[in-house]
Amino acid sequence: MTFFEDPKADKKSRISVWLGLGVLTVVLSGLLLIPTGFVIERPGQVFNVMGEISGEQVISSSEAEIFPSETRFDVTTVSLLGNRESTPSWIQVFMAWADPNQIVIPLDEVFPPNFSTEQFRAESSLQMEVSQQDAIAVALKELGFEVPRVLYVNTVLEDAPASGILIAGDLLVNADGQPVFDFDSFKSIIQSVEGEPLEIEVIRQGAATTLFISPELTGETWAIGAMIGYTYDFPFDLTLQLGDVGGPSGGLIFSLGVLDSLTPGSLAGNLHIAGTGTIDSDGNVGPIGGIALKMLGAQEAGATLFLAPEANCEEALANIPSDLTVVSVRDLAEAIDKIDLFNSGQKLPDLQCTN
Repeated sequence: MTFFEDPKADKKSRISVWLGLGVLTVVLSGLLLIPTGFVIERPGQVFNVMGEISGEQVISSSEAEIFPSETRFDVTTVSLLGNRESTPSWIQVFMAWADPNQIVIPLDEVFPPNFSTEQFRAESSLQMEVSQQDAIAVALKELGFEVPRVLYVNTVLEDAPASGILIAGDLLVNADGQPVFDFDSFKSIIQSVEGEPLEIEVIRQGAATTLFISPELTGETWAIGAMIGYTYDFPFDLTLQLGDVGGPSGGLIFSLGVLDSLTPGSLAGNLHIAGTGTIDSDGNVGPIGGIALKMLGAQEAGATLFLAPEANCEEALANIPSDLTVVSVRDLAEAIDKIDLFNSGQKLPDLQCTN
C-alpha cells in the first residue's frame, strides 16, 4: 500500500514549526535581555587573614613583629551577581530561585534608588576601611595599648551638598554644636537638622575651621554626600589588605587575626575557624547579612568552628550546615572564650537564641 502525502499540508506543518521556533526565540531573547529588577547572592570566597593574598601577607607591619600562627581565621563573604546598571537575566533568576544555595533579592534592597553602583562600591570600600581600623584598635586595646580615635572625611561626592565645602582629610570635631565621636552620632545629627544648614567644625591642615552644609534628602535619609572614616593614632604601623572585598562584616575575624599576629604562638592551635560580624571600637560584635551563605562558604572551605553574631542567632540556627559547629558571640571577649573551650576539646553547648 502506498501513502500519498498532501504537499499543502506538509508546507503548513513546516510553517507552524518555524513560527513556533520564532516565538521560542523571541521568548528566550526576552529572558536574556529584559532587565529583571533583581540581584543574586551566592556563597563568596573565604580569606585566611593569617595567610597571604597575591604573595602578600594579609596582616603586616613595618614596625612591629608579626608572629607566625598555625591557626586559620577565615573572613567569609557573599558574592553578589548584578547591580543597578546590569541585572541578572531572567534565566539566571529562575535558576537561582530553584537553588537553595542562592538568594534572589529585589534590586532596590541592595542598591537604593538614586544610588549608583559607583557610590555603592565607594561606601562598601569605606565600610571595609572603617571595619579594619576598628578591628586593629580593638585588638590593640585588648593587648593594653591606648588608641585615640577621630573621624575624618575620606571622600566627597561630586555635585553633593558637601562638594566644594569639605575636602578629603578634614578631621571632624563638632556638628551642630555637639562633639562628634563616631559615625552613628554624626549621622544622627545630620538627620536631626532635616535639611537646614548644619554647622560643622573641622580641623584642616592643623587649623580649626567652621563650615555650613545643607543636607539633601536621598530616599528617606538626609545626606551631605561625604564618605566619613575613622583614623586612629596607633602606636605602630599595622596594615590589613584583603584585595577587592568591601563591607564591614570582617571586623571580628580581623581582630582575632591581629591578636594572633601580635602574640607568639597560635591563638587556637591548628584549628580552622571562620566567622562574620562587625566590630565596634568597644569590641561589640554586630549583625550582618547573608549569614546562611557565609556559613555554607565556611563549610565548603573546611572550617570546623563558625563564629556568628548573637543578633543573627535565629537565622544561623535555621541554616547550620553539616559538620560545622556554630556559636553566637556578643563581643570579642566571648569569641575568645568560646574558641578556648573548643580548642581544649570541650563540647560547646548547642546554639541557642536568647531572643
